Amino acid sequence: MKKILFAIIALAAMTACHKDKEPEPQPAVLADRTVLVYMSGECSLYDFVESDLNEMKSGSMSIGNNNLLVYVDRGKTKEIPWLARIKDGQYVDSVSIKDIAKEMNLTPAKTSVDDDPYASEGQVMEGVIRYAFKKYPSQNDDYALAFFGHGSGWLMRDSVAYTALGRKKAWGVDNGTNGNSDTGKWMNIPTMAKVLSKLPHLKYMFFDCCNMMCLEVAYELRNATDYLIGSPAEIPGVGAPYTTVVPAMFERTTYWQSITDRYFEQRAGGYDVPLSVVKTSEMENLASATRTVLKAIAPKFGGEFPDMSDLIHYYYDYDHDKEFYDANDFILKYAEPDDYNNWKQALDKAVVYKKMATSWMINKSSWPRYYGNYFTVTEEKYGGVSMFVPTYIQQSSDNKYIQRMGWYYAAGYADIGW
Repeated sequence: MKKILFAIIALAAMTACHKDKEPEPQPAVLADRTVLVYMSGECSLYDFVESDLNEMKSGSMSIGNNNLLVYVDRGKTKEIPWLARIKDGQYVDSVSIKDIAKEMNLTPAKTSVDDDPYASEGQVMEGVIRYAFKKYPSQNDDYALAFFGHGSGWLMRDSVAYTALGRKKAWGVDNGTNGNSDTGKWMNIPTMAKVLSKLPHLKYMFFDCCNMMCLEVAYELRNATDYLIGSPAEIPGVGAPYTTVVPAMFERTTYWQSITDRYFEQRAGGYDVPLSVVKTSEMENLASATRTVLKAIAPKFGGEFPDMSDLIHYYYDYDHDKEFYDANDFILKYAEPDDYNNWKQALDKAVVYKKMATSWMINKSSWPRYYGNYFTVTEEKYGGVSMFVPTYIQQSSDNKYIQRMGWYYAAGYADIGW
């Protein structure tokens, strides 16, 4: 009898995939909503994963008949990635990516660590989401995703998951070494859109990542989700205050506003975080309005690139490129009043909610150098979303790769020679 008991205890110890002691597995029930937080933390953000998980546990104490799921891939640990439900402050029913891969017939690319595939690989993302939604279904087909990780909007390179030094690309670097570097594989947004097209339609996607609220991303993901929530700018490393954001994720009708409000209440390093919500069903209309207004203002450029020197930008590349210009600020500067007002009506239908910040997360001593000396944020200028505009100082690769985004054609960039 003692031998049997010892064997059971040993088996339990070997199969645990994270530190917390787990309760007995609970049978899955049909939830009102299922939300999966997909964490790509095998990078310089690894140190924020644990604190965010603890916040999610606190937030899970008041989510009612809903499923809060988390997929965790983080660096500087010996654990392999795992998926779990968080219920009443505890992890429930955890499973490793190794077991998910076996059940979902995944054959992910090899990394330098056994059974630790790239979170930024499309096959892995699709398999994890499909497994999660299948095991923890919503009775109303009400699903949502939140993404933790590095982000740089639409920026892309040739491969599905690209090894990049310096400048970030799109979403979710995973260094594949269980380390903490940001040299690794990223996912391009068209790849993300392709992955999500195979999965249940989402109520919303919440990006707890830098620079993801741009028109290019919103247009590319318009068929995957009803709403996009996030920031057009850099965000603090601590990310969202999940203790209060998690309950907001499960509100029935005002979730998009509540998530934004709860996030905005957090001040990190003395700075606010500019935030916005895009209703994706309005993106086709906004693209059409943008095509019209760009055609009207193009003659002002005389075949040259626009002067962007005094416009709001949400990212400053340390190769001295200003990127992610505020869409409203750009059109406001160059369009005639009637043309601007017509376009602004379309923007307001798409950007249904926003919170303005006059400064945002960056080293305080660097703010004047990279942002504050170049522009002032006002209610009139702030649109809550960025838009690519080619300039002389843009890296030539960006001017080329934008042509792979659906927004480039829908918004009429090609028509005016951009």
